[in-house]
Amino acid sequence: MKAKSRTTLELQPRIRIRAGNEIPLGPGKSELLGWVQKTGSITKAARKMGMSYMRAWTLIRTMNACFKEPVVVATKGGNKGGGGAQLTETGRRALALYESMNRKCLRAARPDWTKLQTLLEAR
Repeated sequence: MKAKSRTTLELQPRIRIRAGNEIPLGPGKSELLGWVQKTGSITKAARKMGMSYMRAWTLIRTMNACFKEPVVVATKGGNKGGGGAQLTETGRRALALYESMNRKCLRAARPDWTKLQTLLEAR
């Protein structure tokens, strides 16, 4: 008889910033910003996340509309150098602050998380 393999328990806080009915920043949008920053492309960022370009562009438009200044600027393709996208200073700051908030949230929850794990049965 095989021994049960145990699943690792993991705490994943998911901060969402709400502005009325909109969510200017949350886990998915921050991941998208990170991929745009790494790849320089909305198309490549969307591909990395397994989403359509149109969905990625919709999320970026929402973010750009919610912040005082755009978080992503894009240049059209078709020219010799092709198109691209990059985070603005506001986008870089927003992403860094969001990631910092997530790290702080995780640290703050750690003592209770340690206690909660003793009550859980990992499967």
